Amino acid sequence: MKNVLVIGSTGQIGSELTMKIRRMIPEGNIVAGYIKGAEPKGELLESGPSAEADVCNGSQLLEIVKKYDIDTIYNLAALLSAVAEKKPQLAWHIQIDGLMNILEIARENNCAVFTPSSIGSFGPETPRANTPQDTIQRPRSMYGCTKVATELLSDYYFHKYGVDTRSVRFPGLISNVTLPGGGTTDYAVEIYYAAVRGEEFVCPIAPGTFMDMMYMPDALKAAVDIMNADPSRLVHRNSFNIASMSFDPEILRAKIEEHIPGFKMRYEVDPVRQAIAESWPDKMDDSCAREEWDWKPSYDLEGMTVDMIDALRKKLL
Repeated sequence: MKNVLVIGSTGQIGSELTMKIRRMIPEGNIVAGYIKGAEPKGELLESGPSAEADVCNGSQLLEIVKKYDIDTIYNLAALLSAVAEKKPQLAWHIQIDGLMNILEIARENNCAVFTPSSIGSFGPETPRANTPQDTIQRPRSMYGCTKVATELLSDYYFHKYGVDTRSVRFPGLISNVTLPGGGTTDYAVEIYYAAVRGEEFVCPIAPGTFMDMMYMPDALKAAVDIMNADPSRLVHRNSFNIASMSFDPEILRAKIEEHIPGFKMRYEVDPVRQAIAESWPDKMDDSCAREEWDWKPSYDLEGMTVDMIDALRKKLL
C-alpha cells in the first residue's frame, strides 16, 4: 500500500482506520472518502486529502483513483444490520451495486480491494460454537445477504480477473472514538457510555445472547495486516473469520460493575435486533487467519473494559 482510498472514512471504522494508515504511510496519498452530509472534520480533514466518494457513483470514484494514483481501496460503505432491515433496497444498492463499481475500477486500474464481511454473513443453520471458516451461510437479514454476496463477488473478481481482493469477517466492534450507527452489537458500545455517565443502561439484547466482539484497535490491526499479508500464504481471501472475545450482556454488565460499582442495567429487548443476534455465531473459529497471516488479537474483555472506561472518562467527564 502507498496511495489508499478509504471509502466511508467518517464512519465508525473508517474514521480510525484512515488516521492509522496516514500514520503508517506519511508519504502516501491516504484519501478520506465521504458522502454528502458526512464530511471529515478536525484532524481527519486537516491531516490529509479528502474527496466525495459515493460508491454508487462510479465516475466519481474513478476520478479519485486516477487523481491520487490509488493502489488500494478500503470499501467501508454499508448500512448496518438493524438499519438495513428497515431499508433493504438501499442496503443492496450501496453494498452490492456500489461494490460492483469498485471491483470494476479495481480491475481496470490494478487496485487491491478490502471490503469487510461480518458475523452477519452466517445464519441460524450455521454452527454457533466455534463457527468454522468454511461452513453453511444462509443469513435471514438483508445485511447478511449483502455480506455473503460481497464475499462471493470479491472471490469471483480474484479468480476471474486477478483483482487482489481480501477481507475479514468482523465481529461486533467496540470503540471509544466514534459511535456506531444501527448495528445489532451496538449495545456493547452504548453500555460503556451509560456506565461512565452514571446512567442506568437499557439493554436491547436478551441475557444469554452470546456474540463475538472485538475492540477497535484489534479490528484496525486486522484490516491493515490482511492487506499486507504475503499472498502466497493465503488459501482463503474473502473472508477470514477473526475473533477476540465472546460474551452476553450479563457478563459485560458484571465486568463493567467491577470497575464502576453500582452500575445498573435493565432489559427492553428489541425483537428485530434480538432475532438477528440469535441467528449469529456465539464464537467464530479464526484458526485459518492465525495460520495464513499470523492474526492475533491484543485485547480481552478485561483489557478492553479498562481502556474503554479510561478513555470515555477523559472524553465525557
